[in-house]
Amino acid sequence: MLSKALLRLGASAARHPWRVIAAWLIAATLAVLAAVAFGGRNADSMTAPGLDSQRAAELIERAGTGQEGMTAQVVVTPLDDGATFFDDDGARTALTRLRAEVKRLPHVLGTSDPAGALDAGGDTAVRGGLVSADGRIAVVRVQYPDQSRLSAEDLDALVDLGDRLRAELPLRIEMGGNLFYAFSDPDGGASELIGLLAAAAILFLAFGSLVAAALPIGMAVFGLTVGVATMTVLAGVTEVPTFAPVLGSMVGLGVGIDYALFVLARHREYLACGLDPQAAAGRAVATAGRPVVFAGGTVVVSILGLAVANVPFMTVGGVAVSIVVLTMVLASVTLLPAFLGAAGPRLGRAGRIGRALQTGKLGRLARRRDPAAGAAPAAGWRRWIGHVSRHPVPYAVGAAGLLLTATLPVLGLRVGLPDDGSLPHSRTERRAYDLVAEGFGPGTNGPLVIAADPTGDPGVLDRLVGAVAADPGIASVAPTHIDRATGIATLVVFPTTSPQDKATADTIARLRTDVLPTAIGHGPARAHVGGAAASLSDVGQRTSQRLPVFVAAVLAMSFLLLMLVFRSILVPLKAVLLNLLSIGAAYGIMVAVFQWGWGGALIGLEATVPIVSFIPMFLFAILFGLSMDYEVFLLSRVREEYLRTGDNGTAIVEGVSRTARIITSAALIMVAVFLSFAVAEDPSTKMFGLGLATAIFIDATVVRMVLVPATMTLLGRTNWWLPKWLDWMLPRGPVGTDDTDAESTGEAPRPRLVDR
Repeated sequence: MLSKALLRLGASAARHPWRVIAAWLIAATLAVLAAVAFGGRNADSMTAPGLDSQRAAELIERAGTGQEGMTAQVVVTPLDDGATFFDDDGARTALTRLRAEVKRLPHVLGTSDPAGALDAGGDTAVRGGLVSADGRIAVVRVQYPDQSRLSAEDLDALVDLGDRLRAELPLRIEMGGNLFYAFSDPDGGASELIGLLAAAAILFLAFGSLVAAALPIGMAVFGLTVGVATMTVLAGVTEVPTFAPVLGSMVGLGVGIDYALFVLARHREYLACGLDPQAAAGRAVATAGRPVVFAGGTVVVSILGLAVANVPFMTVGGVAVSIVVLTMVLASVTLLPAFLGAAGPRLGRAGRIGRALQTGKLGRLARRRDPAAGAAPAAGWRRWIGHVSRHPVPYAVGAAGLLLTATLPVLGLRVGLPDDGSLPHSRTERRAYDLVAEGFGPGTNGPLVIAADPTGDPGVLDRLVGAVAADPGIASVAPTHIDRATGIATLVVFPTTSPQDKATADTIARLRTDVLPTAIGHGPARAHVGGAAASLSDVGQRTSQRLPVFVAAVLAMSFLLLMLVFRSILVPLKAVLLNLLSIGAAYGIMVAVFQWGWGGALIGLEATVPIVSFIPMFLFAILFGLSMDYEVFLLSRVREEYLRTGDNGTAIVEGVSRTARIITSAALIMVAVFLSFAVAEDPSTKMFGLGLATAIFIDATVVRMVLVPATMTLLGRTNWWLPKWLDWMLPRGPVGTDDTDAESTGEAPRPRLVDR
């Protein structure tokens, strides 16, 4: 039985703390060494089987044009506002030198030559898309091999060259391209530190002890080290997306500190009852550890469910994040009780600083928040829950109406991928993006690549070029490149709109459904639209199509698990519906902030952007798993009180008020950790941080402290209704709602209430 196994595991770890801590130190060291020796680089392969963009990529790879590799672009303009590359010999000479220096960099396969095109005439350079029509802006496009043959050193070499040439040439030099996207350092390090500091402050207020506050932080750091290092080793076997380490750190810190808080709070309760530290630690793991294992398992299963989207990078990203979550669960039931055993009886009392604050307002706040205050719930929470329970209808209607209103912006949700135009102006990628858009049009920042196999129809290429160039969404078409060995042709096409613009997605769809089929006809030739913008559009469409299936599967799984745990039909149904409301509200707030710009400046957002295509599905998986955390913790206590008293009203007030303080503390920690990532530079990281923080805040306040007591009061005794035939079929739950769980932890069994 889970309870007995956790009891033995926790007690053993507390009795032999230094052995367990040493084992974790060894594991962390080995994981880091393995990451250094065998780890791989994160890579973003935004493709999926069966997509049109994937077929285009396969044709391009067959042709061997080099366009399947990494690219960068160096964008320059004269420092003299009156000079142009048409008439200023000094600017043209500087441009020639810059191109030559870039071409000599390691691994560079080739570059465009705007200076050479200018020698052939200004019109030639303009038609080739290398110099702007006014002669002020020039672009040197740099072609690299595929990402597997490159490293961050290649990006460093290009950046260092730019820094040196800025001091030597009369040019303003900016850089961009997917080489920066692939190898720029993720901006999660500072966010992790901010989140840890905020969590430490909240934990100190909650426990009034530096030792008690330090233990969850220490456990989370251990778990994060092992989990992220293991993720790096996984990247040596398969392509792990670049967002996975940041998301893994974000979720890992949140759930790790959260789970440690649950176990630590229960441990302090047992210490207050007079148990010795080893017995208290074992009992805490056996009781609070059960919902931790259950909630962590639910998070993992939900995230692994991303495989239904059939998008490989999402599946691998889900596996990587799941590794971190599993590591945190394991640390919560092994490393944390070892810390508790090593700390001894000191955790049962406030530290010196906490005692010094007891006479002040901050100390009174800390005492009121203390999750280990014992069995009696805080009077304030009890009064509030009692008030809601006496007026359930207005509170249920008002809270539900508030969340539904917050959900309304979801109707305008638009998926895509923010481009470099959404980065802060302090980044050279953003400045390069703006220069290119100014000189050549916004679509130049996101070219499409049409790959065509003209087999059996030699005249198809002329028809194809003419039809594509005539489309109103296309600004220009670069000269066609034909591979002599395979006959495959590639056309680089520049839309009139930016990569993240909805009109660009419409242009891609129109090319596929109208322009290309009309130009090709019914012959054997074929053509496909690829490029980064097309790939991201395709992935967005696929995830949108699969999202309803994924949501239905997660909801069904959650309903069945909660029904098994709480032996009720209405409690899990209510939980599923309320979780949907909180997640929907979080989605709505994301749309309002990122698409409409409401309050975007508060998190450093400088331009409106679409919602990243894969984020809604990822957020749903993570949030539904995390919401089960609070659901199980709260309802387990309500169920215990109901089994003890048989009175639904008393069970709601006692159960919710007894868990309110720890849920509030846990939610504050998660919100602090997630919000620390919302101020990162990358818009995708901002979306993850804000979406997770918003949903957790809503879930722990409006849902748990208003809607749950209001709806459970309205349902009355039917909360716990379960048909007899279904009760006989279901095995006993794993969380501790039956007598055997009480027996396994040494507690007196509670009376069973038959409510049929």
